[in-house]
Amino acid sequence: MNLFSIYRSFLYTLFLVPAVCLLISCFGDGSVPSRPNIIFIMSDDHGYQALSAYGSKLIKTPHIDRLSKEGVIFTQAFVTNSICSPSRAALLTGKFSHKNKLYINRNGYNRFDSSQVTFPRLLQKAGYQTAIIGKWHLKSRPVGFDYWNILPGQGQYYNPEFIEMGEEKQIPGYVTTLISDFAIRWLEDRNSDKPFCLLVHEKAPHRPWIPDTTTFTLFREENFPIPENYFDNYEGRRGAKEQKMSIISDMDLAYDLKMTDRENEINTPYRHLLERMLARMSDRQRAAWDREYEPKIEAFKKADLAGRALAVWKLRRYLTDYLRCIASIDSQIGRILDYLDASGLSENTIVVYTSDQGFFLGEHGYFDKRYMYEESFRTPLLMRYPGFRRKGKITELVQNIDFAPTVLDFADVPVPAEMQGMSIKPLLMNERPPSNWRKALYYHYYEYPGEHGTRRHYGIRTKRYKLIHFYYDFDEWELFDLKTDPYEMQNLYTDPEYNTLRNNLKMKLDSLRVVYSDTLPDPDYISQ
Repeated sequence: MNLFSIYRSFLYTLFLVPAVCLLISCFGDGSVPSRPNIIFIMSDDHGYQALSAYGSKLIKTPHIDRLSKEGVIFTQAFVTNSICSPSRAALLTGKFSHKNKLYINRNGYNRFDSSQVTFPRLLQKAGYQTAIIGKWHLKSRPVGFDYWNILPGQGQYYNPEFIEMGEEKQIPGYVTTLISDFAIRWLEDRNSDKPFCLLVHEKAPHRPWIPDTTTFTLFREENFPIPENYFDNYEGRRGAKEQKMSIISDMDLAYDLKMTDRENEINTPYRHLLERMLARMSDRQRAAWDREYEPKIEAFKKADLAGRALAVWKLRRYLTDYLRCIASIDSQIGRILDYLDASGLSENTIVVYTSDQGFFLGEHGYFDKRYMYEESFRTPLLMRYPGFRRKGKITELVQNIDFAPTVLDFADVPVPAEMQGMSIKPLLMNERPPSNWRKALYYHYYEYPGEHGTRRHYGIRTKRYKLIHFYYDFDEWELFDLKTDPYEMQNLYTDPEYNTLRNNLKMKLDSLRVVYSDTLPDPDYISQ
């Protein structure tokens, strides 16, 4: 062996072998990195209709859209119980409300049993660094996180309090920006020798949709399109009619629509709540607020609107502030994605964007959520990761109970049998979806009596049909063909032509309730 050959062998041993070993340790099977990092971003009440990746005509969301352009977008993602605390419990546990025992949102009932198995606890045990920043809304303190910095309760938009590892402090600024500040700071300070899972939970765009002063140049109450069923008369749908979430009838002029005039002539039941929030502002923030809203208040009072004109004005006033909150989320997600790219973390980090549920933006005349109707039941879901073998649209039915098993599956952590969701990993890592993927979804909403008066109901959804049963408060069924009636206006339940379909769906619904071990709760449980 000549001197050059010896030198080449030395270089091979010194550099190439360790490099190959590093690749094997990082990529496992040679194609997909093992134990990826996970960033799970969840907003509060972000309807898919307000995302341009879903074809929104209301807003452009270029930064969130990046996730779908560089990864996947789920067009059929849903929740199990469309209300904040129960949805968050389902996310953490991978179980329906009747299994994780967090049924409703009302104070006194939304304390999460933190002794339960959750995916952050299992990841932490498996060597992941875990953190949650932002909205928690589960009363009990976070368990399974190495670091937590959460909003108390619903949290505030301006100069909010944060509870950082048990210590509560008020922080100057706007909540959406602050959450990103803390998330990026944690990413910079974390132990880089460990994989990590970071939950970034936004407060926005939760009611009353208070936008950042930096977004006041946006929209200016644009001539937003009116949903085709905005003036729904709820014919044949008692469950849809008996509620208090109508923009026309129930939206508060002062609290929701910011018409807090100096003369106090617009004296509404919830005005004091908004005034309390505005009192948190600095002088500079309040001056910017007054410059924006005082001309709107004056114009509204002069217009003296009524009837249809008032109904349309209320919708557009609502959408303006709601969408400004979305714009702040979009820009802050851009910051996080830019940080991941600049730091080199993007190559081995799964980024998820979703919402705790959907939201009505005037459909059926509603705001809020709760119903099994599409705008509430369905939620945005976009994911990015270089290792995904599928790209673009994924049309299979997925649900928020699937998040926990999916994260564990990617982290090579065994999924507990008690989790009722399905790992989405096979949908992402195979060119064709598994033949045994679910064909129907189950939903159950419990909170009545309660805010907005939505009655208790459960139901089943297939890719084309939906069957809903309102129970206890009145006994009514609703059946929709989502292909011919995507706005869910025509209840087909009593139509003789649909008898066979109706009976088949009922049997499937009964079967799902057996599979998930769900029974109707004690009728006094929610009303205590």
